[in-house]
Formats: sequence, C-alpha cells, structure tokens
Amino acid sequence: MTRLTAILATTTLLASPAMAEMLPLEKDELTFGFIKLTDMAPLAVAYEQGYFIDEGLFVTLEAQANWKVLLDGVIDGQLDGAHMLAGQPLAATIGYGTEAHIVTPFSMDLNGNGITVSNEVWEAMKPNIPTDSEGRPQHPISAEALKPVVEQYRAEGKPFNMGMVFPVSTHNYELRYWLAAGGIEPGYYSEQNTTGQIGAEALLSVTPPPQMPATLEAGTIYGYAVGEPWNQQAVAMGIGVPVITDYELWKNNPEKVFGLTAEFVEENPNTTIAITKALIRAAIWLDENDNANREEAVEILSRPDYVGADAEVIAASMTGTFEYEKGDVREVPDFNTFFRHHATYPFYSDAVWYLTQMRRWGQIAEAKPDSWYDEVARSVYKPEIYLEAARMLVDEGLANEADFPWDSDGYKAPTPAADIIDGIGYDGRTPNAYLDSLPIGLKGDQTVVGSEIQG
Repeated sequence: MTRLTAILATTTLLASPAMAEMLPLEKDELTFGFIKLTDMAPLAVAYEQGYFIDEGLFVTLEAQANWKVLLDGVIDGQLDGAHMLAGQPLAATIGYGTEAHIVTPFSMDLNGNGITVSNEVWEAMKPNIPTDSEGRPQHPISAEALKPVVEQYRAEGKPFNMGMVFPVSTHNYELRYWLAAGGIEPGYYSEQNTTGQIGAEALLSVTPPPQMPATLEAGTIYGYAVGEPWNQQAVAMGIGVPVITDYELWKNNPEKVFGLTAEFVEENPNTTIAITKALIRAAIWLDENDNANREEAVEILSRPDYVGADAEVIAASMTGTFEYEKGDVREVPDFNTFFRHHATYPFYSDAVWYLTQMRRWGQIAEAKPDSWYDEVARSVYKPEIYLEAARMLVDEGLANEADFPWDSDGYKAPTPAADIIDGIGYDGRTPNAYLDSLPIGLKGDQTVVGSEIQG
C-alpha cells in the first residue's frame, strides 16, 4: 500500500460510522445456500457491500437446485446456513419430512410472492371480476372468480393443476389460503398420503421456482404461487397473469428466513451474531431512504451468480411497482420489504402462523394445545440472538435504536381482519381459536383418515 493510499484509507475510516466490533469468531470461512429468488437479496447485498467482510466473515454464496437439496446441505454441513422457506426449520424441528433442529435468528423479508394463472384461465376468470372506474380489474381478486373455472375444468374431466414450490413453503400455504377463501378445496395431507390432494378441487404439486413459467407455458399447470421474479417473468413472456400478490392476500406477511442448525449456533455463537449483524445491515441498506438503493440491488440480483433474470423483470416488482396484465402497472411500495415494519425480527407469531397452516391441512396430523405452538416457535425462532446483534450495530453507529422492537415479547399485535383476504384476523397467541375461525380446514380434534375428515 502506498503512503497516499494509506492516508486516504485512514481518512475514509475516520469519516465513516464507528467500525464494526470484531467478535472472536469460532469459524470465519462459511458457505451459504440460496434459491434464485429476489428475496435472497440480503445475502447478496451483505456480500457485495462488504458487510460480511466487516465482521471478519469470508463467505461463499452458492445457488441450490431446489429447497430439498438446500435443506439437506444445511443438515449435513455442506452449507453453514441458507436462505430458507420459513416452514422448513419448523417442519424439520417437529419431524415433518426431514428431521433436524433448525433455528433462525433472522427473517429475510415480508411479502414478495404472487399467484399467477395462464392466459386461458385469466380470460375465463375475467367475467367474474368487478372492474374499477378505469375499467381495470378490481384488486384484490378473490378466488371466487376462479371457482367456476375450476368447476368447468372438472366437469370436462380435466384436473385443475397448480404449482407451488415445496410442501412446507409459504407459497403452498398462501395458495391454499387464497383458494379456500374463495370456496375452493385445496386438499389435505395425511400420514399415509403426503400428496396434499385428498379431497382437492384444485390439485397442488411441487415445481421449482425458476421452472414455473416454462411449466405453465407447457400447459402442465394452469397457475402457480411463487416468489419474484417468476410472476413478473410470466408477464414478460406473455404467458400468464398474476392475479394477486401476497401483500394483498395478507398485508406484510412473513416470508423467508435465514436458517442454521441448532448445533452450528451452539458451537459458533459469536459467528452466528456476526452473520446476523451483516444481514441486518444489508436489510437496512435495501430499504433505506425510501428504497433509494433498489436499482443497484436489481443490478446485483440480475447477475448470473444470483437470480440471473433480466434486470427489467426483477425491477418490475423490486422498485415499488407490480405489473399484473401487460401494461397494468400498479404502485405496491411494500411488495418487497426487507427492513421496514420490523421485517427482519423473527417473531414467534410468524412461526405460529406457519404451524397453524400445517395443522389446518393435515401436515400436523393431530390437535395440539396452544402451549405446543408457543414452545415450537421458541425452539426455532431466536429473537434474542437478533437483538444482541442489533444492539451491537446500534452501539457501533451502524443502526438506529428506534428501528428495533426491544420490548417485544415475540408476538406481533393481532393482524386485523381488514388486512387479510378473507376478512378473518389472526392472533398468534390463540392458534386453536384461529383455526376454528377458518371455514375450510381441520379444526379441534379432526383428523384425516383415508379420504375423509373425521372428528
């Protein structure tokens, strides 16, 4: 380093916020996995902006083929952590599918998903959808508009197939929620039959996110639920129409998390805090100054190493708008939220919602007391780690004290009925009462036996 370079570097450091406090790390070379979706952005930003390096972490980011491969990689140690479906740590911890204790100290984002249907299905739905004063479809669009289309397909002997990304994905539960709110049975799981299609009027099955548009175009499925940019990709390709975003389905709903094994966290507590610090800084950067950095984030995500979709397609939802029908662009400033509304705090109530949906559709076969939901949420979601990382960032001048819910008991205030598509509010403190309030789905002691709901 020349003397001039050294002087400039020193001057830069003196002018910048307090230096990150370097923790004594148990492990500093790490590999993290992700799926090619825009909500992996905190990982890409933490890498590209140097936030991992600031914490003394030498990170490699590796795209994974699908969610199962990703989860297996974390469990067997090939990956130190990963961008995960929020349902994955919960399902693994309770032993649904792969069994392993996975935890999360960091929620990746809010919102960010959509439900898209083929052009043919959209044309059949349109007569059932009210229009606004400008003649555009009135949003949010209820699945009631899809119900006669599904009935027609079934009458013609054609199964109405739809795609979602994984059995314990937000997308599976959001698609089921939307269908059920419109009076369409999305089907049940049982211990003997894990297709999720018992009693279904719409048949849901797994398709990896990047393959959704091609599968829709091939006619294998008639619609799907997925994260961005794969709804906007269908618009860009002219093969489908997003009918609803999850922001319209449930305002500011939780989405992905960053998952690690409980063993990793136990063996590497300082490293875990350092990872969380870097991710919080990335989330702040993504949302600060009214999304001023989103264009740069779009450029980063469009690179082949990350999402690899066209920048224009990623920007269509990442910069505060969302395109439904071709040319029907609407303002949705919170469609992708990474830090606002305490997006990064791992709330127990978010975990409980996922567990209620697993119970609702039979993935949790038998009734559980409210206390069980709370215990599982606390074993997986780790706000204490998050707050420790946040406190260090505040002390270092890298985050604002007012931006964190220091006094939270881990439960959000109940979501009001007006913020959910079916007009049914949600309170994470009373999961069984919530399940009882939903017209379609298992309640009380009900179980799925064969092809019937009993109890």
